[in-house]
Amino acid sequence: MRHVIIIGSGPAGYTAAIYAARANLAPLVIASSVEFGGELMKTTEVENFPGFPEGIMGPDLMTRMQQQAERFGAEIVYDDVVSLELDGPVKAVTLGNGDRHEAHAVIYATGSAYRKLGLPDEDRLSGYGVSWCATCDGAFFRQKTVAVIGGGDSAMEEATFLTRFVDKVYLIHRSESFRASAAMLDRAKADEKIEFVMNTRVEQIFGTDLVSGIGLVDTVTGEQRTLDVQGVFVAIGADPRTHLVHGVLELTEQGTIAVDGRSSRTSLPGVFAAGDVVDPTYKQAITAAGSGTVAALDAQHYLETVHDASRAAATAV
Repeated sequence: MRHVIIIGSGPAGYTAAIYAARANLAPLVIASSVEFGGELMKTTEVENFPGFPEGIMGPDLMTRMQQQAERFGAEIVYDDVVSLELDGPVKAVTLGNGDRHEAHAVIYATGSAYRKLGLPDEDRLSGYGVSWCATCDGAFFRQKTVAVIGGGDSAMEEATFLTRFVDKVYLIHRSESFRASAAMLDRAKADEKIEFVMNTRVEQIFGTDLVSGIGLVDTVTGEQRTLDVQGVFVAIGADPRTHLVHGVLELTEQGTIAVDGRSSRTSLPGVFAAGDVVDPTYKQAITAAGSGTVAALDAQHYLETVHDASRAAATAV
């Protein structure tokens, strides 16, 4: 029987593991067989994580977090969770290899997955001109021309943020109407560096080692053309990885796991959530790490309460 099992190995999961391990809870981290390390494993240089003034490669940062967690006694398992039993005082996690682990508490930190365009070269050029985070990668495109794809608030925000660095932003949207709020849309339209390309979808991303352009199709006329850009920022949304807890934990309107105020407490006692899976807004490595800290502390307090209650019941008998 474990004290706590942590599902997820991004900044939230590993930070939770560091705190839980330092509290002598000997956490088991289910890191996934494919997505271990989270989205930062797909990122090149990270310049906005505190403590690294020269920047650090995304995979290197996650490796350091893992090593720090293991140093204090966390155990890492590279497998995928296939089912959960979260009701009752004992939680059970079943893995793809058939192993079943039990614990008094579970921290759910599976993160979110950026929606992709589904183009052949999208993944190949990820980190080499294709990005899903202007805040993370915008500074690498100083004095360059980039494209932002999307029509919601996130696309407007990405485009506006990028104008701090780039010479020009093409904001490409597949229709004439936007999902973005009026305020965000007006701000983007007022920026002279942003050019709107409407009724257009991206069909291709060009580039051998780095992005060199994109292929476009007019959704009304079918006309095809190319656009020379050095960066492509995909801003069509992200989906929290909550499929394992649908119908089990309470979710918000945005699809994230509902938590109690600023805590990590979910709708089930002894189950905590952290990182992008509870965050529909910020989705940054540092906010995920802070959220992981909260989850570990909440789990520690919960376990202390359960232990005290069990001891009091035993004494009463």
